[in-house]
Amino acid sequence: MRDQPVAPEGEPAPTTGDPALPGATPATEEEAARAQAADSDAPADESAESDPFVAFASVTPEQPTRWQRILRRTGRVLSHEWTIAASISLAIAAVMTWPTLKYPRHTIPTDIWDPTLQTWQMAWSGHAMKTDPGQLWSSNTFFPEQYSFAFSDTLFGYFPIGMIGDGPVAALVRYNVMFFLLHALAFFGAYALARQLGARITGAAVTAAAFGFAPWRWAQAGHMHVLSTGGIALALAMLARGHGFSLRDGYRPERAKPGWALAGWFVAAWQISLGFGIGLPFAYVLAGVVLVSLVVYLTQRFRGRAKAFSRQLLGADVAGGIVFAVTGLLMALPYLKVVELHPYAVRGEEEVGWYSPPVLGFFTAPAQSWLWGDAHQVARDSLGPTAGEMSLLPGFALYGLAVAGLIYSVWSLRTRLLLLGGVVLSIILAMGTKFFGGRPGYMTLYDILPGWDSIRTPGRLVLWTTLLLGLLAAGAVSAFAERAKEVSRDRVTSRSHPVLAIAMLIPVALVLVEGAQRLDFPLVPTAPPSIAQIQGPALVLPSDQLHDENIMYWATDHFPQLVNGGSGFTPTTLSQVREVAKTFPDQASVEYLRSLGVKEVVVLKGYANGSPYENALTATGDGLGIDREERDDAVVFKLG
Repeated sequence: MRDQPVAPEGEPAPTTGDPALPGATPATEEEAARAQAADSDAPADESAESDPFVAFASVTPEQPTRWQRILRRTGRVLSHEWTIAASISLAIAAVMTWPTLKYPRHTIPTDIWDPTLQTWQMAWSGHAMKTDPGQLWSSNTFFPEQYSFAFSDTLFGYFPIGMIGDGPVAALVRYNVMFFLLHALAFFGAYALARQLGARITGAAVTAAAFGFAPWRWAQAGHMHVLSTGGIALALAMLARGHGFSLRDGYRPERAKPGWALAGWFVAAWQISLGFGIGLPFAYVLAGVVLVSLVVYLTQRFRGRAKAFSRQLLGADVAGGIVFAVTGLLMALPYLKVVELHPYAVRGEEEVGWYSPPVLGFFTAPAQSWLWGDAHQVARDSLGPTAGEMSLLPGFALYGLAVAGLIYSVWSLRTRLLLLGGVVLSIILAMGTKFFGGRPGYMTLYDILPGWDSIRTPGRLVLWTTLLLGLLAAGAVSAFAERAKEVSRDRVTSRSHPVLAIAMLIPVALVLVEGAQRLDFPLVPTAPPSIAQIQGPALVLPSDQLHDENIMYWATDHFPQLVNGGSGFTPTTLSQVREVAKTFPDQASVEYLRSLGVKEVVVLKGYANGSPYENALTATGDGLGIDREERDDAVVFKLG
């Protein structure tokens, strides 16, 4: 490089002729011409012709149009992890519940009894909310009983979908759609919870697969209120996110998001509205979490080490907690009235014992399990007549991954031990009276907690066992995923080797394969034409627990008042009606039905033959002041 010329003192320094330097002057005429062209107002194309390097100069970027901004935002939403997770949840649920959506107008999962009762529940709540919300709890069934909608878990939270369509076909379609969606929500909710707590994607997917499709769930395929657990996991995920909490980092106040906390309380309130069989234990779990968190916070504050807790977050918790508590109270009031009117509706200790599983139940799959159903037949037989409620296998693959999570995990040792303690406690409670008589244990809660004595099936607490095992498993799978990422850092692209990426999906696949089902999907019988002509109040014969569930489903076209009804218990009045009606039409039965306010009796020809009520098909009822009408599908008696 040549030495730069130095100007004599008092004279301006000479330039090098480089126009890129500030204050430089052209050293040659050619450079001067180029500089003048660059500074002139000449068009850009002329400047480019004189100096092609001008084309590389910076230009002001064009502002995106409105549609471009919309497309970019849409792209960001569609490519977001939660959008992808939701889409995958729907796809997996469609496959795992197939063929639920194949013939949604004609078939129903598992059998035509309890599921048809639940088609009516959703239909009635939607109908009542559209027509007369004040009559919600006084349904059209179990006439003349009060608060009859509270005789079972109501699925009330699904009432918005119950407002869509009318009649039995619409009721059946919405049931099948919700059966599919509730599994998708269980998968997605558990995934969101595990991710919020600190699991990697594949680890969270294992938790989601276990929580959404554990083998034991298929034994409950006829109980939609038991399967509807997605709101539990999703509410916990939102509450954890709202409070800036994870299992890996603990409470981080700078990550708190009050809006998410409030939304979590709303989802928890919605979960309670689906029923107390699953919702009541969830409420007590939330109450326990709040109590423990409060004690820890006050202890830390007393020691001067409490972390910040913003007023906005406190306000969200107070407001959300009030919504949750009020929802629970409003849902509980009708049930308290039912217990007051029907004290025998409370589950006795003997009944709880019938449904209490031994330890073997947690290693036994239900008959509906595709992989283990036949292999575990002998084990199920040993569980007795209530084996369906005692076949509680969460999955052997899940057990194995959870054990691995105790040894190698992203969770701290303290967290792993707490999760293990939760697993053991949930199993003890789920065993009911089979764990040393239940005291201490399930029966202790039965004695002291309000409402706990209404739950007859302790084994359903296995959902908490499954969730905690899933989190332990997520810790192990996440640790392996992080190790795989460290190994991949030596690669040129820093991306996981395809073999490693596929290997991380093996635990998810194992859990899903073990959770595959082989449910029956029977055709649902169509309603006899005479059902649509009922004016009510009416009694439809034959009447028993199972037939009445079909009758309730058939009556969803106009909801006439019916003496018939199916629920978790049978009111005394209905038991008496069924007994008296065996001699219908005679003077005693006619007078008794008239005293209740019954106006007509419909005897279904296709169902009464061979039943205790078939005498009514040929009896005339002469001299009783009743009118008899013969139809193709039924014999109808008008009592006047």
